[in-house]
Amino acid sequence: MIIDGYMDNRDLEREQLYESVKALVECDAPHIHLNQPKLFTLFSIAFQYMLFLSTKKPGHYIIRIEDSYLADKLQKKAKDQISRNFLQKILLPRKLKYNNSFFYIDFFHIGSWALTNELPKNKVMGALIVKNTTQAPLTTEEPTEESPVVELPENFYLDSLLSFVPHTVTIAYEHKFDHLKVVNFPFIKEEKKAIKGVKIADHLDFDLETIED
Repeated sequence: MIIDGYMDNRDLEREQLYESVKALVECDAPHIHLNQPKLFTLFSIAFQYMLFLSTKKPGHYIIRIEDSYLADKLQKKAKDQISRNFLQKILLPRKLKYNNSFFYIDFFHIGSWALTNELPKNKVMGALIVKNTTQAPLTTEEPTEESPVVELPENFYLDSLLSFVPHTVTIAYEHKFDHLKVVNFPFIKEEKKAIKGVKIADHLDFDLETIED
């Protein structure tokens, strides 16, 4: 169902990851909210779900992460090797081809949305939105001394996608979104205890190719 890759002792167990992705596939809501702790675990589950979805519904997929600092942390600490490798490859070009689909990465400041704003809306099949545990506002650009920060409406990083993206998964701990369906995984506990790692599928070939401008 999903992708197998090298596993180390940080990773989720294959069965946990497989069953978690299966739960998202079988969810009856198009827009999902993952609001538990274990950010790196949730990212691996949600990202593997997006990879699977992209094989069933080829098109454009957006990964929107709060900032480049969080993206770098996810690239190093996601709980499966495929997710780590994918982020490492996509961070610099900001776009990557996977089988017959294209993935794009941007952040919560709209200055990073140049590529994703140009995508035909009817070709965007899914989006993964990842919020950090901090409460930084969404801005028009990354703040600098020369340019003032203009705050945008709350949750604009998400609401700007919901109007045209048919499938979204939002990872945001201790947040509430009335228009999203919360999905919880029973193996993730509120207590801050280490959960034995997971890994995942073996039914897809992992062959990533950067897309030239």
